[in-house]
Amino acid sequence: MKSIVKHSVSIAGRRTSISLENEFWDELRKIAAHRHTSISGLIHEIKANRQHGNVCSAIRLFVLGFYRNQSATSFTLEAKAQEAEVVASQIGPALG
Repeated sequence: MKSIVKHSVSIAGRRTSISLENEFWDELRKIAAHRHTSISGLIHEIKANRQHGNVCSAIRLFVLGFYRNQSATSFTLEAKAQEAEVVASQIGPALG
């Protein structure tokens, strides 16, 4: 069973408690570091841009979306690299 951990964070000058699984806290920290921002700053951005639901749900969806986008980008780059290899292998003999 996953444990829920409550953290107190300051968002726009107000203290609030956020309860998330440890795994989401870990990934949120990594994303904040990647973006060169604080966890509070990132949560403030998520809260301001959420479409619906509570803040905890919005954070979970943000983390999921971050890694989905990263995965899609990697997949696209790999596909383009493979396509370039195919084209290069077809052009190479024609030039030789």
